[in-house]
Amino acid sequence: MKIELINTGSELLLGTTLNTHGAWIGSELSKLGIRVQRQITVPDGDAITEAMAESMDRCDAIIVTGGLGPTSDDISRQAAAQVLGVELITDEAALRSIENFFASRDRVMAEDNKQQALNPVGADILPNPYGTAPGIYSPPRMSGDRLCAIFLMPGPPSELRPMFHAEVVPRLCALAGIDIEQQRQQMKVLKFTGVGESDFHSQLDAKFHSIPDLEIGYCARPSEVDLRLIGSAESIQQAATLACEKFPDECFSWDDESMETVLVKLLQQQGKTLATAESCTGGKIASRITDISGSSAVFTHGFVTYSNEAKSQLLGVSEATLDEHGAVSQEVAIAMAEGALERSSSDIAVSVTGIAGPTGGSDSKPIGTVWIAIATPERSYAMSKLYSFGRHHFKQSTSQIALNLVRLELLKSASE
Repeated sequence: MKIELINTGSELLLGTTLNTHGAWIGSELSKLGIRVQRQITVPDGDAITEAMAESMDRCDAIIVTGGLGPTSDDISRQAAAQVLGVELITDEAALRSIENFFASRDRVMAEDNKQQALNPVGADILPNPYGTAPGIYSPPRMSGDRLCAIFLMPGPPSELRPMFHAEVVPRLCALAGIDIEQQRQQMKVLKFTGVGESDFHSQLDAKFHSIPDLEIGYCARPSEVDLRLIGSAESIQQAATLACEKFPDECFSWDDESMETVLVKLLQQQGKTLATAESCTGGKIASRITDISGSSAVFTHGFVTYSNEAKSQLLGVSEATLDEHGAVSQEVAIAMAEGALERSSSDIAVSVTGIAGPTGGSDSKPIGTVWIAIATPERSYAMSKLYSFGRHHFKQSTSQIALNLVRLELLKSASE
């Protein structure tokens, strides 16, 4: 099935808004064995109509993101109607839904919002319970001999993603003749941390390529590598087993789940609680944990102690320890973790202290140095890392390693 993605909005080309739709939609479709063959980004205006017309001649389905708002530059509906050669009419059910959206929030609906209920004659409205812009689905028959389906979806990710799963995926799978659940079993994404893509290439690629009916792919991120396996159930299982036998501690997910999701589930399963003490990451570890639904049952405290004074006041790190060893040291990291554990009464605590840069380094403690510590009622220990990249990657990688240390500690304590 040939699918093209059209992202609309001048702000995407000006760089004022980051376009995340292409990566996300491509990833979600690939899980079903469906691939986007092309994606383009176009500014507001006539370019939207031109892009739709061109795509209709060469693909089976078009997914359009954005351009469904109430302002004059939101013309995706008009563009679809034009390329399909039909009129736009007000969908009364959609209009009532938009009116109810405003009424339920005690807000006055502007007259311009009514245009969001316009729909090309013959197309279906896709409900949007999270915003005022309903989506639109034009089935293949509306495009005549071209037999190209068109999906129009709102631009905000908080509205697009639920609509994509609820309305777009079932229709695309029906068009492609795909059984959703069966197809999902033909692809698996394993996540690893602490190893690089080159480790897989040098140690496992030859074995992977000897497995029949298997396609492999990698996606590398800071302190994380995704291993994508596509093929028969038998070939996927064989490859997954090989990878996990080679890197048993480094594989943290068999189900394409984030590190924080895996950790929250593990804490829930063991009935344990966690506290964090962060300096150089500025609360990123706590933020990642609290992004996960259900984290309130397992996450108790998040201390952000950026200054030495805060480390002493909030965590009880002694001034003598700070003066003798410096804030970025094994001793301070352990003291931070132990202080967080004591003050939170949690079952486990993790701390980080480091030099994110680009200033503040020294010969003995270069930029990128970080200490990460774990404290439990039974033991405390720390490890150091050195990262040579910028602040964003430093914070992401540090938070990843910290979360993984907690995961490994929980697994270790469960086996004892």
